[in-house]
Amino acid sequence: MARFQIKCFEDEAVIFDTASGDTHYLKPLTLALYQTSHESPVLTSAEIAQALAQRLSLAVTPQFSLLVDEALTSLRQIGLMETP
Repeated sequence: MARFQIKCFEDEAVIFDTASGDTHYLKPLTLALYQTSHESPVLTSAEIAQALAQRLSLAVTPQFSLLVDEALTSLRQIGLMETP
């Protein structure tokens, strides 16, 4: 069985960690970031921000980049993404 089981609900998701028993909620931005990073796992955080902004038709602003960095850190802390 895979460690993480994901269930998507339109633009949100919940992820169950079978190892710890924890359940994590991914809000729309975090889910889109997770999907973007898994489609292109070799991107840097700046490249992920650019790809995500394009995917969501948003501008890459300092605030948006900060949100992306925070979401990446959160995904790494729960084990959904590897630390670069």
